[in-house]
Amino acid sequence: MAESSRIRRDPGLSARVRLTLMITAVAVISSGALWIVTALWVLRYLPTGNYSLDSGMWMPGRDDIMEVFMPIATTAFFAISGLAFVGGWFLAGHILQPLTAISSVAHRVRGGDLSKRVDLPGRRDEFRNVADAFDTMLDSVESTVNAQRRFAANASHELRTPLAITRSVLDVAQADADRDVPAVLGRLQSLNDRAVSSADALLLLARLDSTKPELAPVDLSLAFEEALDVLQLIADRQHVEIQTDLNAATVLGNAALLERLASKLIHNAIAHNAPADGVKRVFVQVAVRNATALLRVVNTGAVLEPAVVATLTEPFARGERTAATDDAHSGAGLGLALSDTIVRVYGGSLVLHARAEGGLDITARFALTAPT
Repeated sequence: MAESSRIRRDPGLSARVRLTLMITAVAVISSGALWIVTALWVLRYLPTGNYSLDSGMWMPGRDDIMEVFMPIATTAFFAISGLAFVGGWFLAGHILQPLTAISSVAHRVRGGDLSKRVDLPGRRDEFRNVADAFDTMLDSVESTVNAQRRFAANASHELRTPLAITRSVLDVAQADADRDVPAVLGRLQSLNDRAVSSADALLLLARLDSTKPELAPVDLSLAFEEALDVLQLIADRQHVEIQTDLNAATVLGNAALLERLASKLIHNAIAHNAPADGVKRVFVQVAVRNATALLRVVNTGAVLEPAVVATLTEPFARGERTAATDDAHSGAGLGLALSDTIVRVYGGSLVLHARAEGGLDITARFALTAPT
């Protein structure tokens, strides 16, 4: 109700009518002022009666001139006013044509067609700047809506899958009285953990997109050291060799979130790994380049197509990057999506690059700040 009452407006004159009236008013005032100046300030200095010249000729006086001038001036006044109104009407229509085009596209977009654009031709001016800004906004809106639609579809599928499998496991267990109960419970626990992990990740994504966490100076190298301490066990179990080059680099951020970023990137590099020359490797680097804090996570793995890499930061995008089936690869497909969101929250950029020899080279950049 509040939104409906906000957009309801009483009927009024259109912008074209108002602009036409303003153009007409300027013409009327200008011609009227000229008429008054001529009648009151110019003709007033003429004598009232006729007067004779030395040559014997006579000149008309002010009264005669006013008698001739007034009808002509009045006719010209109304003619100028009419021409100003007609010309102003067409001129206003031409000037406001870009607004009409923008309004038409806005109504089409409101109807659900997000592909429409104004695309005004011609040289740059105020109206075309507005139209270009409107088109840029529509590009962003269309991209966001499409991403949300994909996200909703993927999230629905992701959350439905463990529930459907849980139901299947329960049906099988009920049909088989001799079923191994501990095995069934273990399977159900794994499915429940996956659903909870997906829900937690979805909530975190929504929170990060809506609310920016508090900022404080954080050393990225310390965040990565904490993550490496936790993930070293998984790396050893997966026979992944981790090499590090950690240098102090202080950025404005949240220590817990940046540690989670480090954990997600390193865990992703461990899970989606394949041996190169018989060895699985992960290289982790934190460095400073040109007043920018730079962090890189590089891993060996399968050769990836650029089109696949471009989708890996979308929610639930896993890709066929590994053959691992253990707990190192049982995530919800939100690791890189969360990483990209965390980096964007702090004004940084996350770039994924497919290595020619296989695997990914992930680079995040942040603005550097002075340590406290």
